[in-house]
Amino acid sequence: MTGITAPYIEYKDVCVEYPGHVKGIRGISLQIAKGEFAFFVGKTGAGKSTLIKLLTREVEQTSGTIQLNGRDIGHLKDRDIPGLRREMGIVPQDFALLPRKRVWENVAYAMRAVGHSRKEVRRRVPEILEQVNIAHRADAFPNQLSGGEQQRVAIARALINNPPLLIADEPTGNLDPEHSWEIMELLMALNLRGTTVLVASHDMMVIHRMGKRIVTLEMGRVLSDVVSETPHD
Repeated sequence: MTGITAPYIEYKDVCVEYPGHVKGIRGISLQIAKGEFAFFVGKTGAGKSTLIKLLTREVEQTSGTIQLNGRDIGHLKDRDIPGLRREMGIVPQDFALLPRKRVWENVAYAMRAVGHSRKEVRRRVPEILEQVNIAHRADAFPNQLSGGEQQRVAIARALINNPPLLIADEPTGNLDPEHSWEIMELLMALNLRGTTVLVASHDMMVIHRMGKRIVTLEMGRVLSDVVSETPHD
Protein backbone atom coordinates (compact mmCIF):
# COMPACT_ATOMS: atom_id res chain seq x y z
CA MET A 1 0.00 0.00 0.00
CA THR A 2 0.97 3.65 -0.30
CA GLY A 3 0.30 4.94 3.21
CA ILE A 4 -3.16 6.36 2.45
CA THR A 5 -4.86 7.75 5.56
CA ALA A 6 -8.07 9.32 4.20
CA PRO A 7 -9.47 7.15 1.42
CA TYR A 8 -11.57 8.82 -1.25
CA ILE A 9 -12.40 5.43 -2.76
CA GLU A 10 -12.41 2.26 -0.72
CA TYR A 11 -13.04 -1.34 -1.74
CA LYS A 12 -13.50 -3.64 1.28
CA ASP A 13 -13.37 -7.41 0.75
CA VAL A 14 -15.15 -7.01 -2.58
CA CYS A 15 -16.16 -10.09 -4.55
CA VAL A 16 -17.90 -10.27 -7.91
CA GLU A 17 -19.31 -13.54 -9.17
CA TYR A 18 -20.88 -13.81 -12.60
CA PRO A 19 -23.50 -16.38 -13.64
CA GLY A 20 -22.09 -19.88 -13.78
CA HIS A 21 -19.95 -19.30 -10.66
CA VAL A 22 -17.38 -17.34 -12.67
CA LYS A 23 -15.42 -15.16 -10.26
CA GLY A 24 -14.47 -11.70 -11.54
CA ILE A 25 -13.14 -10.24 -8.28
CA ARG A 26 -11.99 -12.32 -5.30
CA GLY A 27 -11.94 -10.44 -1.99
CA ILE A 28 -10.18 -7.24 -3.06
CA SER A 29 -9.50 -4.46 -0.54
CA LEU A 30 -8.05 -1.19 -1.87
CA GLN A 31 -7.90 2.46 -0.89
CA ILE A 32 -7.46 5.38 -3.27
CA ALA A 33 -6.69 8.85 -1.92
CA LYS A 34 -8.32 12.01 -3.20
CA GLY A 35 -6.14 13.48 -5.94
CA GLU A 36 -4.31 10.23 -6.59
CA PHE A 37 -3.46 8.77 -10.02
CA ALA A 38 -3.62 4.98 -10.10
CA PHE A 39 -3.45 2.33 -12.81
CA PHE A 40 -5.27 -1.01 -12.68
CA VAL A 41 -3.26 -3.43 -14.81
CA GLY A 42 -3.30 -7.12 -15.67
CA LYS A 43 -4.07 -9.58 -18.42
CA THR A 44 -7.47 -9.79 -20.07
CA GLY A 45 -9.86 -11.22 -17.48
CA ALA A 46 -7.71 -10.21 -14.50
CA GLY A 47 -10.43 -7.94 -13.13
CA LYS A 48 -9.18 -4.43 -13.94
CA SER A 49 -12.23 -3.34 -15.94
CA THR A 50 -14.52 -4.89 -13.33
CA LEU A 51 -12.97 -2.70 -10.63
CA ILE A 52 -13.72 0.34 -12.79
CA LYS A 53 -17.28 -0.79 -13.54
CA LEU A 54 -17.99 -1.34 -9.84
CA LEU A 55 -17.50 2.41 -9.34
CA THR A 56 -19.82 3.32 -12.20
CA ARG A 57 -22.30 0.64 -11.10
CA GLU A 58 -22.22 -1.13 -14.44
CA VAL A 59 -21.32 -4.11 -12.24
CA GLU A 60 -22.59 -4.78 -8.72
CA GLN A 61 -20.52 -6.65 -6.17
CA THR A 62 -21.66 -10.02 -4.85
CA SER A 63 -20.23 -9.23 -1.41
CA GLY A 64 -18.11 -6.60 0.33
CA THR A 65 -18.53 -2.80 0.32
CA ILE A 66 -17.49 0.05 -1.97
CA GLN A 67 -17.35 3.64 -0.76
CA LEU A 68 -16.85 6.82 -2.76
CA ASN A 69 -16.12 9.93 -0.69
CA GLY A 70 -17.62 8.27 2.40
CA ARG A 71 -20.78 7.11 0.63
CA ASP A 72 -21.67 3.44 0.21
CA ILE A 73 -22.35 3.08 -3.53
CA GLY A 74 -22.42 -0.70 -3.75
CA HIS A 75 -26.18 -1.12 -3.46
CA LEU A 76 -27.63 2.10 -4.82
CA LYS A 77 -31.16 2.01 -6.17
CA ASP A 78 -31.38 2.11 -9.95
CA ARG A 79 -32.85 5.63 -9.86
CA ASP A 80 -29.75 6.93 -8.02
CA ILE A 81 -27.17 5.54 -10.47
CA PRO A 82 -27.43 8.36 -13.08
CA GLY A 83 -26.73 10.89 -10.32
CA LEU A 84 -23.69 8.90 -9.20
CA ARG A 85 -22.31 8.83 -12.74
CA ARG A 86 -22.77 12.58 -13.12
CA GLU A 87 -20.30 13.00 -10.24
CA MET A 88 -17.53 11.39 -12.29
CA GLY A 89 -16.04 11.67 -15.75
CA ILE A 90 -16.16 8.35 -17.57
CA VAL A 91 -14.06 7.59 -20.67
CA PRO A 92 -15.36 4.28 -22.06
CA GLN A 93 -13.19 1.88 -24.03
CA ASP A 94 -15.15 2.40 -27.26
CA PHE A 95 -15.33 6.25 -26.95
CA ALA A 96 -19.18 6.08 -27.37
CA LEU A 97 -19.38 9.32 -29.35
CA LEU A 98 -22.68 10.27 -30.95
CA PRO A 99 -22.03 9.64 -34.67
CA ARG A 100 -24.41 12.27 -36.05
CA LYS A 101 -23.20 15.09 -33.83
CA ARG A 102 -20.13 17.22 -34.39
CA VAL A 103 -17.28 17.32 -31.88
CA TRP A 104 -18.59 20.40 -30.08
CA GLU A 105 -22.12 18.96 -30.02
CA ASN A 106 -20.89 15.70 -28.46
CA VAL A 107 -19.26 17.66 -25.65
CA ALA A 108 -22.13 20.16 -25.28
CA TYR A 109 -24.60 17.28 -24.98
CA ALA A 110 -23.00 16.21 -21.70
CA MET A 111 -23.47 19.72 -20.28
CA ARG A 112 -27.07 20.04 -21.43
CA ALA A 113 -27.84 16.63 -19.91
CA VAL A 114 -27.18 17.99 -16.43
CA GLY A 115 -29.11 21.21 -16.95
CA HIS A 116 -26.54 23.84 -17.90
CA SER A 117 -27.81 26.83 -19.87
CA ARG A 118 -26.94 27.46 -23.51
CA LYS A 119 -24.90 30.45 -22.40
CA GLU A 120 -22.82 28.25 -20.07
CA VAL A 121 -22.38 25.68 -22.83
CA ARG A 122 -21.16 28.30 -25.33
CA ARG A 123 -18.59 29.52 -22.82
CA ARG A 124 -17.37 26.20 -21.48
CA VAL A 125 -17.18 23.97 -24.58
CA PRO A 126 -14.49 25.98 -26.42
CA GLU A 127 -12.44 26.08 -23.20
CA ILE A 128 -12.45 22.31 -22.72
CA LEU A 129 -11.80 21.60 -26.42
CA GLU A 130 -8.77 23.88 -26.21
CA GLN A 131 -7.63 22.17 -23.01
CA VAL A 132 -7.53 18.74 -24.66
CA ASN A 133 -6.09 20.13 -27.91
CA ILE A 134 -9.02 19.29 -30.19
CA ALA A 135 -10.54 22.76 -30.73
CA HIS A 136 -9.33 22.81 -34.33
CA ARG A 137 -11.64 19.85 -35.05
CA ALA A 138 -14.74 21.26 -33.33
CA ASP A 139 -16.94 21.01 -36.44
CA ALA A 140 -15.86 17.51 -37.47
CA PHE A 141 -18.02 14.41 -37.11
CA PRO A 142 -16.61 11.38 -35.22
CA ASN A 143 -16.06 9.35 -38.43
CA GLN A 144 -13.79 12.16 -39.69
CA LEU A 145 -11.48 11.86 -36.68
CA SER A 146 -8.47 9.64 -35.99
CA GLY A 147 -8.53 7.31 -32.99
CA GLY A 148 -6.43 9.74 -30.97
CA GLU A 149 -8.75 12.62 -31.84
CA GLN A 150 -11.81 10.61 -30.87
CA GLN A 151 -10.14 9.80 -27.57
CA ARG A 152 -9.58 13.50 -26.91
CA VAL A 153 -13.24 14.22 -27.58
CA ALA A 154 -14.24 11.42 -25.19
CA ILE A 155 -11.98 12.93 -22.52
CA ALA A 156 -13.34 16.43 -23.16
CA ARG A 157 -16.87 15.13 -22.74
CA ALA A 158 -15.90 13.35 -19.52
CA LEU A 159 -14.35 16.55 -18.13
CA ILE A 160 -16.90 19.14 -19.24
CA ASN A 161 -18.74 19.17 -15.91
CA ASN A 162 -15.55 19.40 -13.81
CA PRO A 163 -15.85 16.00 -12.10
CA PRO A 164 -13.59 15.30 -9.12
CA LEU A 165 -13.01 11.76 -10.42
CA LEU A 166 -12.00 10.65 -13.93
CA ILE A 167 -12.27 6.97 -14.82
CA ALA A 168 -10.77 5.67 -18.08
CA ASP A 169 -10.99 2.10 -19.37
CA GLU A 170 -8.12 1.30 -21.77
CA PRO A 171 -7.77 4.93 -22.96
CA THR A 172 -4.78 4.08 -25.18
CA GLY A 173 -5.93 0.66 -26.33
CA ASN A 174 -6.27 1.58 -30.02
CA LEU A 175 -3.52 4.18 -30.24
CA ASP A 176 0.09 4.12 -31.40
CA PRO A 177 2.86 4.85 -28.84
CA GLU A 178 3.13 8.56 -29.68
CA HIS A 179 -0.58 9.22 -29.32
CA SER A 180 -0.76 6.97 -26.26
CA TRP A 181 1.80 9.15 -24.49
CA GLU A 182 -0.07 12.33 -25.51
CA ILE A 183 -3.25 11.01 -23.90
CA MET A 184 -1.38 10.04 -20.73
CA GLU A 185 0.22 13.48 -20.53
CA LEU A 186 -3.25 14.98 -20.78
CA LEU A 187 -4.51 12.79 -17.94
CA MET A 188 -1.43 13.68 -15.89
CA ALA A 189 -2.09 17.41 -16.38
CA LEU A 190 -5.66 16.94 -15.17
CA ASN A 191 -4.41 15.05 -12.14
CA LEU A 192 -2.02 17.89 -11.30
CA ARG A 193 -5.06 20.17 -11.13
CA GLY A 194 -6.52 17.93 -8.41
CA THR A 195 -8.64 15.42 -10.34
CA THR A 196 -8.48 11.86 -9.03
CA VAL A 197 -7.63 9.62 -12.01
CA LEU A 198 -8.16 5.86 -12.30
CA VAL A 199 -7.06 4.08 -15.47
CA ALA A 200 -7.53 0.43 -16.44
CA SER A 201 -4.81 -0.40 -18.97
CA HIS A 202 -2.46 -3.05 -20.33
CA ASP A 203 -0.06 -0.54 -21.95
CA MET A 204 2.86 -1.27 -19.63
CA MET A 205 5.46 0.68 -21.58
CA VAL A 206 3.53 3.91 -21.12
CA ILE A 207 2.46 3.05 -17.56
CA HIS A 208 6.01 2.55 -16.26
CA ARG A 209 7.03 5.81 -17.92
CA MET A 210 4.39 7.65 -15.88
CA GLY A 211 5.87 6.99 -12.45
CA LYS A 212 2.45 6.50 -10.82
CA ARG A 213 0.77 3.93 -8.61
CA ILE A 214 0.27 0.54 -10.29
CA VAL A 215 -2.19 -2.00 -8.91
CA THR A 216 -1.56 -5.31 -10.69
CA LEU A 217 -4.41 -7.81 -10.80
CA GLU A 218 -4.34 -11.52 -11.53
CA MET A 219 -7.38 -13.80 -11.56
CA GLY A 220 -9.46 -11.29 -9.62
CA ARG A 221 -6.91 -10.65 -6.86
CA VAL A 222 -4.34 -7.93 -6.18
CA LEU A 223 -0.95 -9.35 -7.10
CA SER A 224 1.02 -6.18 -6.29
CA ASP A 225 0.43 -2.52 -5.40
CA VAL A 226 3.45 -0.29 -5.99
CA VAL A 227 4.51 3.11 -7.23
CA SER A 228 6.57 2.90 -10.40
CA GLU A 229 10.10 4.12 -9.83
CA THR A 230 10.49 5.25 -13.44
CA PRO A 231 9.64 8.95 -13.66
CA HIS A 232 8.04 10.45 -16.74
CA ASP A 233 10.14 12.51 -19.14
